[in-house]
Amino acid sequence: MSRNPSSTAPATAPLPQGLVEPDAKVCSATFVAFTEGPAADASGSVYFSDIINNRIMKLSAEGKLSVFRADSGRTNGNIFDREGRLVSCEGSEMGPGGRRRIVRTDMKTGQVTVLTEHYEGKRYNSPNDLAIDSQGRIYFTDPCYGDRSIMEMDIEGVYRIDVNGSVARVLAQPAIQRPNGIAITPDDKLLYLVDSNPNPGGNRKIWAFDLQAAGTLTNQKMIYDFAPGRGGDGMRLDVQGNLWIAAGISMVRREGETTDNPPGVYVITPSGKLLGRIPVPEDLITNLTFAGPDKKTLYITAGKSLYRIKVNVSGWSVFP
Repeated sequence: MSRNPSSTAPATAPLPQGLVEPDAKVCSATFVAFTEGPAADASGSVYFSDIINNRIMKLSAEGKLSVFRADSGRTNGNIFDREGRLVSCEGSEMGPGGRRRIVRTDMKTGQVTVLTEHYEGKRYNSPNDLAIDSQGRIYFTDPCYGDRSIMEMDIEGVYRIDVNGSVARVLAQPAIQRPNGIAITPDDKLLYLVDSNPNPGGNRKIWAFDLQAAGTLTNQKMIYDFAPGRGGDGMRLDVQGNLWIAAGISMVRREGETTDNPPGVYVITPSGKLLGRIPVPEDLITNLTFAGPDKKTLYITAGKSLYRIKVNVSGWSVFP
């Protein structure tokens, strides 16, 4: 697949015109440690992971911060399903205690159900992020960003959990290298995937796949290429179909990375046109979610903080 030069991140980009007010700036919503995986419930409360401290935090719609789960199994990505249950990726990064599985929490009873923790007899690498289609099928990414010495899986992939509990691997290497953020369009026609490999020459691409009725993926197409800068991490969609992607760094962390992409939220059309970037004053941007009754408050996990900014377009979520 050839690279499209017009779909490459520039060194600077304006605010996405029309989607954000010209003078809008992100502001800190709260300070924690290393934040990831924000997800908003129907009431506007935001749940997000603090991976270093191995917990899930809750920021209420009124701004009160509390610990939702003290031992989170190194949870990374989170999402709410149509029944208001919290589905979480328990990973293996940043310390011991990672349970490397997908779980679902009934928010009314507190009961935690393990949806999957093995595939073909092997434990997952480090489940990272997830999306849910209109049938309730869960798609999650399983890259290897953690300690490779404890990994059992010999490949990194994308998996689908069907409503009957069966699990299928729908993507694997070499089609993708290191899957991270993931999103599904409201009509279930497309699945977008962030392929973010920080190694020299690794993919920093955003892929689109046709999502078939059976839950399989076909017709892989590159939408955007962040190379040679840091690639994307988390991703969400708005109701207009645009992709909102957390990406970029201000300081090089390893060989193969550059600071070509400043940290922020990059807004990209389905055709691969960059509409602009919302700058975020942190070195490492990880994920984002839309919250509030109109889903026009964007929450961004970045480094040690959770940020928010009002936007002019509603985000898409699986619940009403």
